[in-house]
Amino acid sequence: MSNSSKFIPKFNLYTDEQLAAAERNRASLDSGNIEIVRLVWPDQHGLLRGKSVTKESYLACLESGMDITMAPFFFDTANGIVLNPFSPDGGFAIEGLGGSPNVKMVPDPGTFTVLPWVEETAVVICDLYMSDGRLFPFAPRSILKTSLGKMAENGYGLVAGIEMEWYLTRLVDNMLEHGSLGAPGSPADPPKVAPVARGYNYLLSDHLDEIDHILRPIRKALVSMDLPLRSLDDEWAPSQVETTFDVLDGLAAADAAVLFRMAVKQISKRHGHIASFMCTPAIQGFYANGWHLHTSVVDLSTGENLMVPSFDEPLSDLGQHYVGGTLEHGIAASVFTTPTVNGYRRRRPYSLAPDRLTWGQDNRAAMMRVISAPGDKASHVENRVGDSAANPYLYIAAQAAAGLDGILSKTKPGPLSEDPYKADVPQLPTSLAEAIDALEADTFYRQAFGSTFIDYLVAMKRSEVTRYQAWLAEHPDADQYVNGVTDWEHREYFEVF
Repeated sequence: MSNSSKFIPKFNLYTDEQLAAAERNRASLDSGNIEIVRLVWPDQHGLLRGKSVTKESYLACLESGMDITMAPFFFDTANGIVLNPFSPDGGFAIEGLGGSPNVKMVPDPGTFTVLPWVEETAVVICDLYMSDGRLFPFAPRSILKTSLGKMAENGYGLVAGIEMEWYLTRLVDNMLEHGSLGAPGSPADPPKVAPVARGYNYLLSDHLDEIDHILRPIRKALVSMDLPLRSLDDEWAPSQVETTFDVLDGLAAADAAVLFRMAVKQISKRHGHIASFMCTPAIQGFYANGWHLHTSVVDLSTGENLMVPSFDEPLSDLGQHYVGGTLEHGIAASVFTTPTVNGYRRRRPYSLAPDRLTWGQDNRAAMMRVISAPGDKASHVENRVGDSAANPYLYIAAQAAAGLDGILSKTKPGPLSEDPYKADVPQLPTSLAEAIDALEADTFYRQAFGSTFIDYLVAMKRSEVTRYQAWLAEHPDADQYVNGVTDWEHREYFEVF
């Protein structure tokens, strides 16, 4: 078979930069001790799925890709089958997707990363393609690449910093012998866990020291993976940890987020612990996890930060328009920023999480917190609306699309808020059901991401909400919930996220 007939060169899928990265991958495999490569792709929920392949298979994948079933795209968060795989179009409203056909998994060789906690193993993030060389339209990484591409067409780049909260717990019983192993649409019994700290003691050094034996291998792994780790912090609630990273471009930031969550969960489990990025676990005394997304817009040709203010303005005109677009589309973006039933427990007044469409100068109650000073090249904004279970690709894509629309439309954000919880502005959705309705009716994201994808995501999320509402109808006594959180939510999200 000639090289030109192989899938990747046939459709000219690699850039010059990726071709160079592929050569470095080959050299690394020739000179190193890597025997297994985990080929992974982020699904509609931000979870990594894929296959472990041998070194020889990976080398072939760098030219031909690898066939893989698209079946996981039929699943909601409990692996319930939402769409009919055997209808003519598989329920996707796109010809050729009936019968659950294979798609092509194409490695992005620039993401090749050696895993420090697994012997002789590396991981590579992949893009999914149709058999005719088109990007698979339901893959979140494709959605983000398209959104960033639209920014690039206008001369802009997105720079993002990750600030994410999560819980570390000690495994008491994995429930494999005593509990349900689950079924499609019905998650297994979650593991029984115990907290690793007590008391609400924000930024307490002693709490960090108590869990240093777990944080140390996580920290060493993240640094070894070349993820730009900045800090590991003791967060507000017992057993809650916050992790921050230095800035990356938009796609690299999303890739870093999924690799970070993978590393934390896998390393913790190998050390007898369970890490969870679920917003609010059903564990007494636990508090909501958030994901604060820091972003700025740069000039692609010069790298100059275009949001830096002058004189007494909070941001440049472009930066203010970027915020205006984010606020204008913030309600419809809720499914992307807060995609779980459980995540809406954050949206309470005076909770350090936003409940309405506000922006403020260094104000942690606002949805968009401005961190800036005249002439400060690090000036940027922090979107505080997301929860830690958000799909990184869709969260950042939604931010990029809304911000760009604000820039191009010169959308004004309105006055800065000094008391965001009392501002007379529209409220954010207070439930996933409400957010789904807003997204379904929205025209902007249908244009930005495609109506086919929006209808697909609405169907996925409605399945989740329907199962939740059915459980509530059978378990109406809120006094039986732990920490105000239902057993359904804990079973659905604790271990998977």
